[in-house]
Amino acid sequence: MAPKFKDGDVVATFSGKWISWAHTICCYAAFLGALIVGMSLHYHKIVQNEHYGYPDEWFPSVSATIGDRYPERSVFMVFIAITSGPRFALVGLWYILTRKQNSTLPNFVAAVGIFRTLTCGGWTYVTSTDDHDWHDIFMISYLVATLPWTLGCLALSPRHPKTLKYRKIFAGSFFGTLVPLIYFFIQHKVHRVAGAYTTYAFFEWTLVLLDVAFDAVTVFDFEGLEIVVKDVRGVSRGNIKAVTDAVLEKQKDKEIGQVFAGGFSWADSLDAVADVYNGFVFWSMLTSLGLLVWYFPLWHMGISGYEVMVMCTVSPILLVIKPLRFIIIRRVRICHLLALTGLLSFLTKSPENRLFTAGFGVCMSCLSWAATFYAERSQPHRLEARISAFSLGLLASSIAKFAFWTNNPIWPIMHAPNGGWNKLGLALAILAVLRSTRRTASSGTDMPAPGSTKGSPALAGLGLAGLFFAMHSLLSDSSTMILWVWEGYPVRGPLAVPHGAVTLLAMGLGLIIGLFYPNFARSWTFYGVGSIGAAILTGYSHWFGYYGALTMTIYVMALSPILISSAARHSPATTFGLGFLIYNILVLAHVWIVAYAFVPGGPLMREHTDWVMTATMLFIGCGVFAASSHTVYPSNPKYKAKLGSVNPAASKQRSYYLYILLGLELLATAIAYLRFPSFDYTPYHAPEKLVTAGIWTIHFSLDNDMWSSERRMRDVIKELELDVVGLLESDLQRIIMGNRDTTQFLAEDLGMYVDYGPGPNKHTWGAALLSKFPIVNSTHHLLPSPVGELAPAIHATLEMYGRFVDVFVFHSGQEEDPEDRRLQSEYLAKLMHDTPRPSILLSYLVTKPQEGNYNTYVGEKSGMKDIDPSDWDRWCEYILYKGMKRTGYARVSRSTITDTEIQVGKFVVDAPEGSDEIIPEEQVPEGQRFPALFRGEGVRGHQYHVFNEPRYYA
Repeated sequence: MAPKFKDGDVVATFSGKWISWAHTICCYAAFLGALIVGMSLHYHKIVQNEHYGYPDEWFPSVSATIGDRYPERSVFMVFIAITSGPRFALVGLWYILTRKQNSTLPNFVAAVGIFRTLTCGGWTYVTSTDDHDWHDIFMISYLVATLPWTLGCLALSPRHPKTLKYRKIFAGSFFGTLVPLIYFFIQHKVHRVAGAYTTYAFFEWTLVLLDVAFDAVTVFDFEGLEIVVKDVRGVSRGNIKAVTDAVLEKQKDKEIGQVFAGGFSWADSLDAVADVYNGFVFWSMLTSLGLLVWYFPLWHMGISGYEVMVMCTVSPILLVIKPLRFIIIRRVRICHLLALTGLLSFLTKSPENRLFTAGFGVCMSCLSWAATFYAERSQPHRLEARISAFSLGLLASSIAKFAFWTNNPIWPIMHAPNGGWNKLGLALAILAVLRSTRRTASSGTDMPAPGSTKGSPALAGLGLAGLFFAMHSLLSDSSTMILWVWEGYPVRGPLAVPHGAVTLLAMGLGLIIGLFYPNFARSWTFYGVGSIGAAILTGYSHWFGYYGALTMTIYVMALSPILISSAARHSPATTFGLGFLIYNILVLAHVWIVAYAFVPGGPLMREHTDWVMTATMLFIGCGVFAASSHTVYPSNPKYKAKLGSVNPAASKQRSYYLYILLGLELLATAIAYLRFPSFDYTPYHAPEKLVTAGIWTIHFSLDNDMWSSERRMRDVIKELELDVVGLLESDLQRIIMGNRDTTQFLAEDLGMYVDYGPGPNKHTWGAALLSKFPIVNSTHHLLPSPVGELAPAIHATLEMYGRFVDVFVFHSGQEEDPEDRRLQSEYLAKLMHDTPRPSILLSYLVTKPQEGNYNTYVGEKSGMKDIDPSDWDRWCEYILYKGMKRTGYARVSRSTITDTEIQVGKFVVDAPEGSDEIIPEEQVPEGQRFPALFRGEGVRGHQYHVFNEPRYYA
């Protein structure tokens, strides 16, 4: 009989380990039971995927097993429902076991555990067939919460060698399995490799087993807990002593342990969030400035005079005036608030006024941040916090662009009609400034930094120039360096989605290295590693080139705490003023390497990305030299506390920025999952074997009124029912174009494959291809251009209705360089002539019909025919073809999106070429006709023009 106590009768007792056993057995029964039933009853159906079935694929994925088929779905749901009870009990016991005074980490972990349990129910009972979006939302939420749950349990794991050992094994195996899982998923989804999905399925099942096994380790922890059921009417108010945190106990004398020790403060965490948001606003405004300046030479086709606005970043030079420096430091809040006028610029309709307003905001923002760094130099841990916020602001800006298809939602080129979040961004910025500028370490007086002040301020300024330029040109968008190493299909390197998240993870890793290992970050050994990474990125493509990009990413982010803290020791007018001045020169050089035809002395910089990268690394080396000359080593007890290495308050402060970093990286991972393309696209008129192809020069996705034009472009492309479209002037991966990629949004929203074309390190204005049909192979060409700008071309082979068809997208050189254009016409003509497959050319030729180079592009030399030889009113855009039946041709006005019309052709695969006889629309099958939407006045400024209606051919 159970013992009795005065506060009630004990009616039952059992060990807490049975909670763990019940959870593990029920959970495994749910998954394995569904697997056994599914393979017994529906084996061939559940191993079938969108590309292959048995015998190429012979093992089912988790989702296929527990999905919609009866009875395996019911088996899974019954057991997973039973699992929920032990699951909630497990989370509760873990909280009781690990809670302790002055620590909110157990509370946080318990909340995450409950959240994971609820989201598990979400994706279990809402299948992808029921509601695909909500199923994905629940699934992504569950996976994202797995990381803090795993790390939190490791941090709170009691002093038990066995449990800690098993948790590390299972957690390490879980996250290690993600790498091959993603690899084989891409092999299946992108490359369509037979059998890849089966291998992916094994890794997916491994993840399930490891996830459950990680929680099963609690069976050892709960052995010491006894659950007692008493017959009482009151509620026990006993308090259990907290179990000592084994991990932090072991690390208590080390910096990494001090960071996460102690309690959690909402006030301090809000301060950190406000700081990071201020950094986000700075990078948002800085990255928009070049884009606004670019609008003017773009429309003037030459130097406009507005280019001088790039120099507004040198405003920190004003801090050379001591009384002004005193006032700015004491009133830095006002300066930060004035900087927010840059976010207000979207309200200005005039492009000129929008540029001036944004430029003033950038001017004040650069001044404010330089003053802030200088003011905090006397308190290294506070300076580190500001630098962390500055660097995390760049990461946040890149993640925002990752989420919004490479546009920043608070840029001045954004507003509500094209997806801008300007008003919300401004409101949050005001609150962030008011919160983060409540106090600084300096009241305006020159309080010196601890330690030696040796080192050259000029070298420190050069270091800042290289650092800021590398951060802006390479890291302000997660897809920039991926497109540097892109060489077309088949895919042999990273993709903007999902691998952009890998770049963002590398940024976070680099910042952690800079914060926790500063001596290594400033070492010449690490500088050599970073330089090798820069060389590999510049000289190589595919995965190897991307490995260089990741190395460069880690190095640049690790340097930010080192070089900025070094510069803050000296006069900000010298370091930050000179830094931004040289940064501007690098920005101009970064433009001249491709815009050499439009600037004085431009040919000297022609196609020299290597020179710009070399200069960047040399300037960074100057900064490393300056930082090395006044290092304050942690062994010096005089400055040890000030540096925060043993200061609990400083370490606690650092932890909030690391929490923010963790949150940002989780967000990046979730975005990558949500944006992963389906690669399951269907042409508009498949029964007729119809191909609708178009060519459009998109003027770098800035419309006539300086708004980003992707959404307007999307609408007209969709309404014209284009299956294949060539885009010219499409390379936006430069500072002056905002480091954007219009093709990402268009491809994902329209459901199309995309080839970006020659990357930003190929020194062209860009050519891109979007296709509803799979791109089997593509080759990028840089056509002969001895004098003028480089002419890019894409030669792609598409699988159209079971037949291979070649599509060429080409942008010829300018009118001023006739010899270039002649050589280019001969090169492309040979390229088209040599292919035996049916072909379509979507091009910008710069020639009159029936004259000059036209006769090289059209005729025996190329084997190509003009879509309409009678159309005499052309100069730039042309559509040519061979080996296909041309059925229609139309010219559609551009509205205010760009300066060039859209030309569209319709073709039928596996049909003879036909004749040039024009026939009435009534003789054309309905499925082969152009949309009536664009007749007459059309829609939104788009209508059939020149002929005022489409043309059809026999």
